[in-house]
Amino acid sequence: MGDRSEPGPFRAAIDAMEKKRAEAAAKASAHSGTYHGISPIRVNKLGHMVYEVSDLERSVRFWTEVLGFIESERNEFGMVFLRCGGDHHGIGLKQSDAVTRALDGLKFHHLAMEVDCIEDLFRARDYLRKNDIPIMFEGRFGAGSNVGINFLDPDGFEFEIYCTIDQINQSGRVRPKSAQRRASSLEEARETPLPENGREDQ
Repeated sequence: MGDRSEPGPFRAAIDAMEKKRAEAAAKASAHSGTYHGISPIRVNKLGHMVYEVSDLERSVRFWTEVLGFIESERNEFGMVFLRCGGDHHGIGLKQSDAVTRALDGLKFHHLAMEVDCIEDLFRARDYLRKNDIPIMFEGRFGAGSNVGINFLDPDGFEFEIYCTIDQINQSGRVRPKSAQRRASSLEEARETPLPENGREDQ
């Protein structure tokens, strides 16, 4: 599932995203270290971390059997999302080409932080743009259906601020993939809201 050499309909999209990420990371040092205006970003909590692993199934077993996480779902890119509470995921695992972290450089993908609402994201986007902070993504994701903005710090590490991640109760019910609706901008996400918790009857 995680074999990046396999052809697939999403391979080109993934490659383009990785190329954009690498190019932006190379320019991230353009951060002046001096920011203009008062940031509107107010983080409620650390939300989830996504990172690359050398053996996807081995890492899934580590998080589920050792740490007691529950697998929520897998997306069309082969990523695995695991939870330890109500949030759709607290950990995301992504298969890497690298064999070991020390020798081949497995990558930290991103750390996500929760904010109150989508209007906070609009204000944050304005602030990030004003300060020339590279934005890698904005809109709604698939798994978890969280709306967010991904951006780079001065060293090129990627961070996300998000709101409205799906909640999963004791029933374990996850929003069906057919009910997920990705969005490529904050505007599109606001104009196409989803029912809460994946329930079409709410």
